[in-house]
Amino acid sequence: MLRYAVAAALLAVLLPSVPAFAVTSKAKMATCKFGADDQNLQGKARNAFMKKCMSNKDDPRGAAMAPPGAPPPPPPQH
Repeated sequence: MLRYAVAAALLAVLLPSVPAFAVTSKAKMATCKFGADDQNLQGKARNAFMKKCMSNKDDPRGAAMAPPGAPPPPPPQH
């Protein structure tokens, strides 16, 4: 019984990391094109989106927060 518990715990730890290794540049390009098409982007806006999407920077949280006491950053321009 302990063997099954250890195997289940090991699978629970290892399985979430597996898809991170399966992403290829071709799959990433398809995802970025889908995102650009979904937002109906064209011209410079599409090129900027594709460049940012294809870069290896993958931080959905955004920039780091400013230290305490610093003035807040300006709101993002859309």
